Amino acid sequence: MVNGILAKKLGMTQVFTETGMLIPVTVLEAGPCLVTQVKTADKDGYEGVQVAFGDVKEKHVNKPAKGHFAKAGVAPKRYLRELPVDGIDDVKVGQEIKADIFSAGEPVKATGISKGKGFAGAMKRWNFSGAEMSHGSMLHRKPASGGATDAARTFKGVRRPGHMGSAKVTQRGLTVFAVDADRNLLLVTGSVPGSNGGLVLVARQQVGG
Repeated sequence: MVNGILAKKLGMTQVFTETGMLIPVTVLEAGPCLVTQVKTADKDGYEGVQVAFGDVKEKHVNKPAKGHFAKAGVAPKRYLRELPVDGIDDVKVGQEIKADIFSAGEPVKATGISKGKGFAGAMKRWNFSGAEMSHGSMLHRKPASGGATDAARTFKGVRRPGHMGSAKVTQRGLTVFAVDADRNLLLVTGSVPGSNGGLVLVARQQVGG
């Protein structure tokens, strides 16, 4: 059983419940994904399912990838990823995975690349409160001491200014509000990482996972 799907983040909208409550949701184009490889414990050491997602011109696919798609009997796609599974008995190469593997009210988690913020100062990047703004203070928005000085180097993990965002993020605690199987759409409540048009892996959230 496949427990996830690849999706493209389309943006946000709002929907109303039967009681008139307004709910903000993120719209995801979930699938269809095509199974290109089924990995077994005997051959690969573990069980997994590789899927392809997203249209792409064939001229933008290299020869090794073309051969891989041809072996699976599917058209070339933009993305190749592995999905979480609970057993591979009912999964076959060439099988299509759609948004209807989820149902409304189901808890899920979403993994994507967060929005890039460029170079950011220490206060914005690490949520520092800053020093006094009075005239006598010489710090204000500076990151203050870098730690020990006799080591003649900066230790790993020191929170300094630098590149912010554009990192792999998994957001847990999301909920599927609605599923539109005909248009391969998922409406998800909660914060889905990434920019509009970005790739998102949506997976069922197991207890404690």
